[in-house]
Amino acid sequence: MNLINSKIPNKRPFNLDEIRSDFPILQRLVNGKPLVYLDNAATTQKPDFVIEAIKHYYDFENANIHRGLHFLSEVATEAYETARLKVKEFLNALSASEIIFVRGTTEAINLIASTMEKAKMLKPNDEVIITNMEHHANIVPWQLICGEKGIKLRVIPINDDGELILDNFEDMFNEKTKLVSVVHISNSLGTINPVEKIISISHKYNVPVLLDGAQAVSHQNVDVQKLDCDFYTFSGHKLYGPTGIGVLYGKTKFLDSLPPYQGGGDMIRTVTFDKTTFNDLPHKFEAGTPHISGAIALAIAVNYLNAFDLNDIIQHENKLLKYATKELLKIDGLRIIGTAKDKAPVISFTIDGVHPYDVGTLLNNDGIAIRTGHHCTQPIMDRFKIPATARVSMAFYNTIYEIDILINSLRKTISILK
Repeated sequence: MNLINSKIPNKRPFNLDEIRSDFPILQRLVNGKPLVYLDNAATTQKPDFVIEAIKHYYDFENANIHRGLHFLSEVATEAYETARLKVKEFLNALSASEIIFVRGTTEAINLIASTMEKAKMLKPNDEVIITNMEHHANIVPWQLICGEKGIKLRVIPINDDGELILDNFEDMFNEKTKLVSVVHISNSLGTINPVEKIISISHKYNVPVLLDGAQAVSHQNVDVQKLDCDFYTFSGHKLYGPTGIGVLYGKTKFLDSLPPYQGGGDMIRTVTFDKTTFNDLPHKFEAGTPHISGAIALAIAVNYLNAFDLNDIIQHENKLLKYATKELLKIDGLRIIGTAKDKAPVISFTIDGVHPYDVGTLLNNDGIAIRTGHHCTQPIMDRFKIPATARVSMAFYNTIYEIDILINSLRKTISILK
């Protein structure tokens, strides 16, 4: 039995002290203070199980996959393909061949943009619909094609609460509309978008939908068959897994119709100097030696998260969001950017007369990690006419006590800066 199937009990109670003990980095000091890690939208911390899985692979299983008949290659191959099965089950994909391992959400979106263009599914004057709250990873790949091939981007606007304005969404469709590419949960605003509605409307016009799920998979159940999305992508490092590994899910009919993204080993069936034929899914899109240990550790992260009742995680994170919102709004001059009715545990804010960078710097002196800047969502900043925000993003290992530490430090910071 490989490591993926032998680690982590099937069910665990939601005990916050035990959960925090699983994450070694949460025990460390920063500037002599206990670390308060509230930058989870940028990357989540890793439990011991994930860290040990990476070490175990290099200690006992390290070999290249799909290429060898020797013992280690067979063990590594089994572990890697078991990881694919775990992700298939996690997303409820129809088949494991619909799961493509990539470096992360950014590469997945670039893969779809590039291969659609190569397949001439995107031609001059064709249109791709995105939203005003997209991460740069879901803007720039399309703009690169816009500049080279004359593709047009159409943008769904947002209101002052940071919610999509879908009143005229159907009017955006025409015979040139080839794809809708939408963030599931905004990394800056925390807005949970009505993706079911977006998918339903798009499919009325036979337009496929790609969902950027980088922020969603750690906060809610994602069932790609129930959603009926055509593509879904996420990054392992935002799901308590390692960096450098991510997932692109695609319906078989679309993945079959797209050409390879990169050329090299393992993505081929035959090669001569005259012609190359390509491998079946999913290998057609996985050229070269993949991030084997990353895929295995991602599967361990999925196992770890699945050991808990997701409703317990959601309930705890909603409690943190509600409490932090209430306490932050007690601070004079503080404005929350993004007040959607349906939110994940992400709060971006500004403070009158105080630059977000100064806030982040002084909070760091108290061992508190938050994010400051435009969060790779400059169009959102332009929409709200601000240069940047301070962002607090929470995970299921965070506590009410940590929020209190944040609030006290923030009040002290403001008294210094004003």
